[in-house]
Amino acid sequence: MTKNVKSVSPDETVRHAAELMKQHDVGAIPVCDGSKLVGMITDRDITIRATAAGLAPSTRIGDVMSTDVRTCKANQTVEEVLAEMGDVQIRRVPVIDQASHQMVGIVSLGDMAVKAKTQTDKALGEISAPGGQQQ
Repeated sequence: MTKNVKSVSPDETVRHAAELMKQHDVGAIPVCDGSKLVGMITDRDITIRATAAGLAPSTRIGDVMSTDVRTCKANQTVEEVLAEMGDVQIRRVPVIDQASHQMVGIVSLGDMAVKAKTQTDKALGEISAPGGQQQ
């Protein structure tokens, strides 16, 4: 997983989220209200829910973010996380510490491909199948 993940507030702007994505070369940023994870803002959210809808770059992140965020626990196995990613067709999952309930990182399909190459084939097929939710 990637640790020390940057997050944004739901009250910040879509432009700010896009600038952070560019700066950190990422396609998604967790949205936190204080220390509580409340959503994810993705490049897809910005494209579909903001730009294509004609919204201004000053639009609040909270107005266009994805709120149905799947998470995993830091002690889950690679197999469990990959199965979940494949089941709901997502490419990245925030990692939550079971004891503190705080976000401690994010794991992406790319992380899995680098670290657990042989286990990603099935998940990649399920994630990439047409017609699912994308995050």
